[in-house]
Amino acid sequence: MIQKRGIPEVIILSLVTCGIYLLYWIYAFSTDIKTYLDDETINPGLELLLTVVTCGLYGIYWFYKFGKLMCTCQEKAGLTVEDNSIIYIILAAFGLFIVNVGLMQNAMNLIVDASTPSI
Repeated sequence: MIQKRGIPEVIILSLVTCGIYLLYWIYAFSTDIKTYLDDETINPGLELLLTVVTCGLYGIYWFYKFGKLMCTCQEKAGLTVEDNSIIYIILAAFGLFIVNVGLMQNAMNLIVDASTPSI
């Protein structure tokens, strides 16, 4: 089951821990996408390892790649598909990873809300 996370919490923890929580978030977010799409080709550990080994360069591509996967998630949830992958890669290229985190977590929270049956 994918998890809904608070956007301010994710942003503040990423800033306070000097990016360490951001690495955890990349792993957790990758796991959530893998679970939601039931896609065995997604390897969260490898995504995290490549981000660390390349000193964050793979992280720029990661935002693009998972921006595209978010479109598939939105389609599966019955939401309007918004392809923001180009925006994510541009923001990441300028070092604005934290903005991407907020935008992507917001999109994931909407997917969780749309996928959770209301009582």
